[in-house]
Amino acid sequence: MKKKIIARAAAVCLAAAAVGSLTGCGSRVEINPGTEMQVVDPATLQFPLAETATLTGMISYPPSTESNPNNRTIFKRLQEATNVEIKWTAIQSDQWGDKIVLNMSNPNILTDFVFTAGFSDNDLLRYADYGAIIPLEEYIDTYMPNLKSVFDKYPEYRKMCTDVNGHIWALPWIEQLGSNYTAIQTIGDMSFINKKWLDFLGLEIPTTVDEFEQTLIAFRDNASRLQAEFGIDGSIIPMSCIVNDGDQDPAILINGFGEGYGDADRGRHIAVTDDLKVICSGTQEGFKDGIAWLHKLYDEGLIDPEAFTQEWSTYVAKGKSGRYGVCFSWDVANIDNLVDWVPLPALTADVRNITPSNGSFTSGFDRGRCVVTSVAKQPALVCAWLDQMYAPLQSPQNNWGTYGEDDEFDIFEMGVNDAGEPMLHHAPLGDASPVEVREAECVGGPLAVLDEYYGVYVTCPDDAQYRLDWIKDYYTPDMHTKYVYPNAFMSREDTERLSNLQADITKTINAKKSEWIMNGLTDADWDAYLKSLDAYGLQEFLGIYQKYLDSFYAE
Repeated sequence: MKKKIIARAAAVCLAAAAVGSLTGCGSRVEINPGTEMQVVDPATLQFPLAETATLTGMISYPPSTESNPNNRTIFKRLQEATNVEIKWTAIQSDQWGDKIVLNMSNPNILTDFVFTAGFSDNDLLRYADYGAIIPLEEYIDTYMPNLKSVFDKYPEYRKMCTDVNGHIWALPWIEQLGSNYTAIQTIGDMSFINKKWLDFLGLEIPTTVDEFEQTLIAFRDNASRLQAEFGIDGSIIPMSCIVNDGDQDPAILINGFGEGYGDADRGRHIAVTDDLKVICSGTQEGFKDGIAWLHKLYDEGLIDPEAFTQEWSTYVAKGKSGRYGVCFSWDVANIDNLVDWVPLPALTADVRNITPSNGSFTSGFDRGRCVVTSVAKQPALVCAWLDQMYAPLQSPQNNWGTYGEDDEFDIFEMGVNDAGEPMLHHAPLGDASPVEVREAECVGGPLAVLDEYYGVYVTCPDDAQYRLDWIKDYYTPDMHTKYVYPNAFMSREDTERLSNLQADITKTINAKKSEWIMNGLTDADWDAYLKSLDAYGLQEFLGIYQKYLDSFYAE
């Protein structure tokens, strides 16, 4: 992690030196000085404009999809509706990370805005520091009524977009699908159990860790019967996962141990107590006991031996072969099918609890989705055009896809709601892949899809709706945690310090987690592990998070 950070910073410096536009990574040299707010008559920004205007933008696009943004239906309609032509610099998404660093350093190729920036907090503050991007809070209040309406209705989003000095450096992506304990993001690594196998063996869905273990043993001991009954080619795997790999990790199983915090944040391993204290979930006794229990399952041959090394493609291939009894994913349809599987509810050990993912109470949120650069000669017009992305009928299209395409597939059909007003209805896709159709049609960028839009401006996607139902029915009743860590916008210094500390802390926790599930752990192992985390600065790490948690709830 440290090497990547150093390499990326070096790349910025080298690119800056190459074009002669910046004097150094640490100093502030504005690419375009004089970035105070440009005041114009709002009447001149009414769309469609009386005369065609031209702006420049950068955007990424998925491989094997349309490379010219202006050939996409969404942008064709926007140009017609606004009379604004965008000259795009389009970069394939798998090359974006490298190229955007160079482009942001070179005023000769920098565009008026970056539509799909996806910048981290550290990126935003670094680019702000040397003047590559401009603050947007005044433009939002003056020229962006759609986004301002979202901020007025949900002030927490404005708070999360604002840095410690009161500036908003980027336009957000917001996708509400449920809220608080019912938000679709509260659980990523959902656990699923093969109901077809349970029914065949006459078993009930387990509710405790002991019952769960016995269920896996039944899958193992009846392997030949299951293979014969369901025509399974390959060995039976009672439980498969990918340890330390996001939504495929089995951490949800250990939520019931100890105090019930589990390990919902596999990137930072932090949680928030009910008295608003930031703790490391990876140092709790419940984590220790839960990992010891997972080792017991592994030692009994109940966990896939490839769980620590397999890639996504291998994991899916084995799942599609019908070999799993329990698996983990955002959606079981990714692994097998929706018919034979059901979510596995929280398992009781010492307690019964599900800890929601950090940041999930405010639903999907990306603070650094789009930036306006300091080379923009008409920033007010840029912001007014970008505000069209936040229109209630526009945001769903940018997010998922559109209607009236020339090909045979559409994400939406344009219809009406109960009041007879225009409404986007999700269209049946038949055998087409929803992901592929969305990638071919959507444009991403800044947008806001709010819960109150469903049934008024747009229908809820089917795959989102059944997942929302799963969370509400299976998991929300067991979410007893009061708080999750919010999407706090930290200073550049603290962001960089956390990044450096997190590299060693996360690496240590993840490595020991894998090692202990395979080999078990002793009290001496645990004590040495705690000391190593303290040596890596765990208390400073938690202290920085605590500072911003206190600030977030102090206002």
